[in-house]
Parts: sequence; structure tokens; C-alpha cells
Amino acid sequence: MRIAVLDDYQRVALSFADWSKVKARAEVTVYSTPLGSEEDVVAELQPYDAVCLMRERTPFPASVIDTLPNLKLIVTTGMRNAALDVGAAERRGIVVSGTHSPGHATAELAFGLMIGLARNMLAEVRSLTCGGWQVGVGRDLRGATLGIIGLGRLGSQMAGFGKAFGMDVIAWSENLTDERCAEVGVGRAPNLEGLLRRSDFVTIHTKLSERTRGLIGASELALMKHDAILINTSRAPIVDTMALIAALSSGHIGGAGIDVFDEEPLAAVHPLHAAPNLLMTPHLGYVTRETYAVFYRETVEALEAFLSGDLVRPLSA
Repeated sequence: MRIAVLDDYQRVALSFADWSKVKARAEVTVYSTPLGSEEDVVAELQPYDAVCLMRERTPFPASVIDTLPNLKLIVTTGMRNAALDVGAAERRGIVVSGTHSPGHATAELAFGLMIGLARNMLAEVRSLTCGGWQVGVGRDLRGATLGIIGLGRLGSQMAGFGKAFGMDVIAWSENLTDERCAEVGVGRAPNLEGLLRRSDFVTIHTKLSERTRGLIGASELALMKHDAILINTSRAPIVDTMALIAALSSGHIGGAGIDVFDEEPLAAVHPLHAAPNLLMTPHLGYVTRETYAVFYRETVEALEAFLSGDLVRPLSA
């Protein structure tokens, strides 16, 4: 059996779990860089019986799955992977297994981006590194209004962080109820417009769907305060990238922190690189030692189970 482990950007997959039992029964190949276009992915993975995916890195639509004749098993980190067509795998009789995820790392990163932007870290670090000293004045989080779009697991964690820092926290999503807001201990904005107009910091923690695609565009950005900061660690298409660049370039909003991009990895030449007051991270939301330890340990567990004729954490469409 031949197994491909994709998108091990940090070259740590084999060190975060014990692969010895798998390697004793199968040939394991680890790819540390993206395979490229869909055609490149299909060409490279032709011989493999099993593919291990890092969630939402290499897309695995039906057009890829249907052209891999030897594929029998897909293991994805996380129990949900928007880049994987589980239904297409089911139709071909391909087993799909997932892993658990600790589920807090992305919220921590989002709050870190907020702090970095509030204290003008980009400019200050750049100045100090170049031999300079203070170049700007930061702002407090205490007393500021934090607006959260989506009050699920990550959104509620952000609410807790905000309250711990003395922020006034409000939330909105299309189906958000007063009961849920009371449970988390935050105020409910009447609508998206109300949240955007009132908030000093806006952070997005909602799923990407047809309803949320393009949720924040030019007209929504125009509603924000001129010194407000937008954080997106959710999914890139929720925010219109070009509208965001325009709002930053014109100084209409104070700054933005983003960890997700329409195409990943982000191209070396892209308009985002020239946008002012923009703090970008390369999709680091779940990239922590603790999360990787769970991801790779349970990936190995799924492979061992399959090799023994068993199945753990099956996923279905």
C-alpha cells in the first residue's frame, strides 16, 4: 500500500506521531510543498492507495477523486474539510476518516492579531529592527467595543477573551438569538449594519456559505469607524479582498488582520502585499504543536485501523 501525506509545510508530520507500524506495512511519502494545479495533483497522486490531507490546503474535489484509480482511503485532519468532496469519495466507495481538533487555536490567533494591530506592532517592530525607536501611538482594548460575527465555538471564545480584557462585546449572525447571547454574556446587535457602525474591532467567526460569501464588501466596510480594525481568520471569501484593499489604502478603516486568502499559498506578487495597516499571517489558525499532535496521532490511528480492516471516525456527506 502506498500512502501520500500532503502539505506538511513545516516538515513535522513524521515527528508528531509514531508511524512505525504504518511504515512496516506501507510505503509513506510526505510532501512538504503544495503539489500545484489540479492537473499536477492528479498526475502526482496516481499511484497512491491512501492520501492524508491537512484540512483545507490541497483541494480534493470530485474532479480529482474521480481520476485517482488506486485511491481507497482519504484521511483528513479535522472532522470537516470544505476542500474535500466527501460525497464523491462515497460514490466511488473510498473510505474517508477524520480526526478530532482541540478547536481553540484559531481564536487565540485572532485575538493576537487584534492586539498586534491595536498596538501598531508592524510599524514598531519594523522601526526597531531598522535601528529606530517609537513611531506611533497604540490604543487600548479595555473600554473598546468588540463586534463578533458568528457566536459559535470560536466566536464565543473570542467573546471570553474580549470580556477578560474589559471590552464591551456584541455579536450578530443571521440566526443568532437573545438566548445564545445571554448564555455567552454578550449583547446582540440588531443587524450587521448596527454591529459594524458600533464596533471598534470586528472579528469574523462564521462558516463560509452562499449566504456569507461576500458578506463584508465595500458598502459594509464603509459603515465601519475610520479607526476600526477588521479581523478575518474564518474564510477569505467572506470578505471582498479588493474592497478591503481599497478601504485600507484610502484610510477608511484603521487596519485589518487576516489569516485566510482566496488562493493559498498567497502569491508572491499580490495587491495585499502593498496594502497599508494590514497584518497578515499564512493561515496559521490551527498551526500549533498541540493541534498537530492530535491531527497526526489520529491520522496514524486511522491508517493503522484501515490496514487492519477496521475504520475509525468515518465521515459521510
